[in-house]
Amino acid sequence: MGRISISCLFPASWHFSLSPVVLPRFMLPSFRQLLLLGLLTAVLGLLYLLLVSGKGQNIWVREDKHYHRHLARVTDVEATDTSNPNLNYGVVVDCGSSGSRVFVYTWPRHNGNPHDLLDIRQMRDQHRKPVVMKIKPGISEYATTPGKASDYMYPLLSFAAQHIPKAKHQETPLYILCTAGMRVLPESQQEALLEDLRTDIPVNFNFLFSDSHVEVISGKQEGVYAWIGINFVLGRFNHVDDDHEAVVEVQVPGGDQQETLVRRRTAGVLDMGGVSTQIAYEVPKTVSFASPQQEEVAKNLLAEFNLGCDAHRTEHVYRVYVSTFLGFGGNAARQRYEEQLVSSTLLQNKLLDQHRGESADSPLLDPCMPTDLQDEVGPPGQKLHLRGTGDFDRCRLLLQPFLNRTNETSTSLNGVYQPPIDFTNSQFYGFSEFYYCTEDVLRMGGNYNSTKYANAAKDYCATQWRTLKERFDRGLYASHADLHRLKYQCFKSAWVYEVFHSAFSFPVDYDNLKTALLVYDKEVQWTLGAILYRTRFLPLRDIQQESLKGTHSHWHRGFTFMNNHYLFLACFLVVLLSILLYVLRLRRIHNRATLLRGSSVQWLEEGLVSPDLPVTL
Repeated sequence: MGRISISCLFPASWHFSLSPVVLPRFMLPSFRQLLLLGLLTAVLGLLYLLLVSGKGQNIWVREDKHYHRHLARVTDVEATDTSNPNLNYGVVVDCGSSGSRVFVYTWPRHNGNPHDLLDIRQMRDQHRKPVVMKIKPGISEYATTPGKASDYMYPLLSFAAQHIPKAKHQETPLYILCTAGMRVLPESQQEALLEDLRTDIPVNFNFLFSDSHVEVISGKQEGVYAWIGINFVLGRFNHVDDDHEAVVEVQVPGGDQQETLVRRRTAGVLDMGGVSTQIAYEVPKTVSFASPQQEEVAKNLLAEFNLGCDAHRTEHVYRVYVSTFLGFGGNAARQRYEEQLVSSTLLQNKLLDQHRGESADSPLLDPCMPTDLQDEVGPPGQKLHLRGTGDFDRCRLLLQPFLNRTNETSTSLNGVYQPPIDFTNSQFYGFSEFYYCTEDVLRMGGNYNSTKYANAAKDYCATQWRTLKERFDRGLYASHADLHRLKYQCFKSAWVYEVFHSAFSFPVDYDNLKTALLVYDKEVQWTLGAILYRTRFLPLRDIQQESLKGTHSHWHRGFTFMNNHYLFLACFLVVLLSILLYVLRLRRIHNRATLLRGSSVQWLEEGLVSPDLPVTL
């Protein structure tokens, strides 16, 4: 009887044999059963490919990108590898009113995906310090001697050139952007300074520089750049699906009114300095206006732009409202308050023949100063003596007229138009005075809570000045808090509160404001947003190069993630095919053995019934 020997190159002790008689029926399937089993396995394999390699890929890629994005924020403090030939560089000079600063940025080659922006970071030297240099005074000081503008700029550009590999100079874009100090100059003086820079800089430096790379930018542009920079660092322009991130429905600016898309929610920005206050946030919905005059004003406050490299794609098209209010910063507001206090008191004294505030014995009571703090305000010859009463609520009421609100709808400080904000689905970051007021003394920076903030401010204002001084001397406040901060903390606390809730109309229960000094431990400058916007078309070069690589490059990029799944599926199919072939071989052996056995039995049966043969003895 035929037997089936199985060894499969196993050790000798594993060698065994099976008789076809004892083979189970399931080991000897029919051809239809084998075909059905093969089809079922193929379907399961396709389902695996679709589910794991499709949906699973997206999930894993999202998690991978999420991981690498957060990892990049940590490794961003590492020294820049200037030996990397695939690293690109960019230079931005911020020409401010008090001085100029140069920033050097770097980014790797674009990944070829038109959905992604350049991964721009600030360059760091071998000591891991940001490559930044500042000089004084501001360039506007050379308004009467414009021929010295390029000499003024030379140290900054030499500093940048020393840090960027010389072989990269020719492809490194240089932008010189002037702000507040230059804006106040007559246009003729502005142009004379800019023309000297346009003429002399290409002679001394080999950067990628053209006439359009040096200009005086508006306050609106500066605000948009700041908004771009902060949201870029926060990762809000990365539109991959993420269940953990808040989203917003956007009506695409400039497109069909019915065209909407859902993408990651951006953050609004509040910034209060000493002189001005600024607000910037995305307006996702198309806005309507109460009057043609309001519409005309809104055109100067709304910026629509595309951050993407492809003008036909809408995923990076944004509509941002930006408004800057000069005279509404913390120090400027205090100055206006004191001026009004002096003028009204002197007039009242003159009309009523009184002497309030003219001496320390009869001081003018000021609810916006800590209790019993004494101060003198006013110009020489018109000095008034003040004594604080520390009444936070009374101070808020006195400050409301200084907001210059109007009765018109959709307006804020100074009656300026402000588009509606979806307070149920928005997030804002408060910088500068918004942070200093909540953190330096009150020690509650971070997530803003109006009730806790108001109570803390009330307690501070009502505290005796000598007690506050004792706490200061014991180091109970922030390290950079000084006596000036202690003196005007009560006033500024009330001013910030009124600007946020009364002027910008945020409800008192709004809980999505974060006050901060840094974003991910980094000071974010508007220059980051400027270079991100101005280099937005550079990825087109890398995308075109990627497309020219052909099918193999696309397969290779996909294989970097998919290889594990395809390899597993291939191995699975090979094993399955081997099993099927082996079972078919078993079937053929079984059939052959059965045939031989049947022949032997037939011969035996024929032999048993054959006639007797004669035997001769």
